[in-house]
Amino acid sequence: MSELNWQQDVEIDPLALDVSWVKQASLFGKYCVEQATARDIADRAKERLEVYDAGLGLKIRANPASFGLEKITESSVQAVILLDKEHARLSDELNTARYQLEVIVAAVRALDQKKSALENLVRLQGQNYFAGPSVPREIGAEWAKEAERNGARDKVRKIMRKGE
Repeated sequence: MSELNWQQDVEIDPLALDVSWVKQASLFGKYCVEQATARDIADRAKERLEVYDAGLGLKIRANPASFGLEKITESSVQAVILLDKEHARLSDELNTARYQLEVIVAAVRALDQKKSALENLVRLQGQNYFAGPSVPREIGAEWAKEAERNGARDKVRKIMRKGE
């Protein structure tokens, strides 16, 4: 998968709605392809784990004594499989692939939300919402202030978490 910065890709520049609209379709397509790729990677990791577990299960059942088992039960076979190092590695690989898939799925949802936000912002623009009879509202500056406040809140949260 390529390097993605979904947080940046879902941001909207309120002073350049046209540019955001032009980029929206290609961004959405890019993330949909990334989602398909991530799903394929997760599916293949799951298959590798299942094939490994099936093979190990057959080996355990064929020679239980070599795995420290006196009696074969389904739960004892599963226990040996779960304790196997290669199983743990493959399971970790699957969990990582699933996590990456979920991040991409969330990015696709966020881009869908961006589309809705763009539609509404353009609708407001068409209704002259941002125009005023006196001093025009400076949404770009307000947006920057809000981002700065959010950044300050995040810094305080990080400092407080370190103190816990």
